Amino acid sequence: MKVLYFAWLRERVGRAEEEIEVPAGITTVADLAGWLKAKGGGHAYAFENPAVVRAALDRRHVKPDAPLGDAREIAFFPPMTGG
Repeated sequence: MKVLYFAWLRERVGRAEEEIEVPAGITTVADLAGWLKAKGGGHAYAFENPAVVRAALDRRHVKPDAPLGDAREIAFFPPMTGG
């Protein structure tokens, strides 16, 4: 699965994207965020407060409990505000 990071998540992780093999048992967006956080380093820093991280699966905004299913791409980004 391709993982994309935007804004301060990209800065904290230290890269804009990466390819990962989703481990068995990781079935939701929240599971994946927790697994990434457990990798430590920049990932732990990026996901230290998962409540503020937003996600999109295959370019569709989803909630943390959304199943990963057969998605090919997930993007993580901070909350967006209008102006």
